Amino acid sequence: MSTIAVKAAQLRSGLVLPYAEAGYPEGIPVVFVHGLADSWWAFEPLLRQLPAAVHGYAPTQRGHGDAERPPDGYAPQDFAADLVEFLDAVGIHRAVLVGASSGGVAARLVAGSHPDRVAGLVLAGVPATLADKPGAAALAEKVENLVDPVPRAFVEELLAGLTARPPGRGVLATIAEENLKVPARVWQETLRGLLETDLDATLRGILVPALVLWGDADGILPRSDQQQIVDTLFDARLVVYEGAGHALYWEEPERLVQDVAAFATEVLPDRPNGRAAPRM
Repeated sequence: MSTIAVKAAQLRSGLVLPYAEAGYPEGIPVVFVHGLADSWWAFEPLLRQLPAAVHGYAPTQRGHGDAERPPDGYAPQDFAADLVEFLDAVGIHRAVLVGASSGGVAARLVAGSHPDRVAGLVLAGVPATLADKPGAAALAEKVENLVDPVPRAFVEELLAGLTARPPGRGVLATIAEENLKVPARVWQETLRGLLETDLDATLRGILVPALVLWGDADGILPRSDQQQIVDTLFDARLVVYEGAGHALYWEEPERLVQDVAAFATEVLPDRPNGRAAPRM
């Protein structure tokens, strides 16, 4: 089992982001990007199971978890810019990015704008678009009415709809506590940024290899949505997790780690330029 170290990265912007690091120093750099209201803890079950081929990183995004909370900058483009600065701060020249749920939007923005920094892209339960999702509009209405402190009942109801099968013991309880750290304004501005962004456009121009993972019991994203991603990207394939829900990375962490490790080894077999000296 891999040991997790929690560290802090100071970005060029001055923003400080906590991140978890696990795996083997000589392994392929794999950076996990969480979604709305989550933190690096969303990937704790995965990080503990990383094989020797992988060196994992999971930053907590601005406004989330224990990260700093600037007054603005919660559009997908802002999270993407932070992600590039994170790669610089921890000394990763080229990595595989794994985006979970809405975190996949920032990950694919980086893959499209900085292909020299991304060897491969994994999208796990990531929407092609939210424009045609009634659930997104309903969530936005609830989020716009949030006030601090964010009600626990709201968070628990939201999390209950993300899985089709109970994840590992304590996973949802931990995620709920992390969600409750997020101020109402960050929920609102982050979701507003997602809904106001042309997500279809963020899929165009991505030339790096991509692996699209989707649970066929996902109550939020239909298969057609995932097929749209595969059809739009230059080099992508879809892997279906039978019986898994939206947050398949909580339901089947072992399988997801295996799929990510196999993909990382495929796209970066010799780890060329995977590591660089950390920026001082």
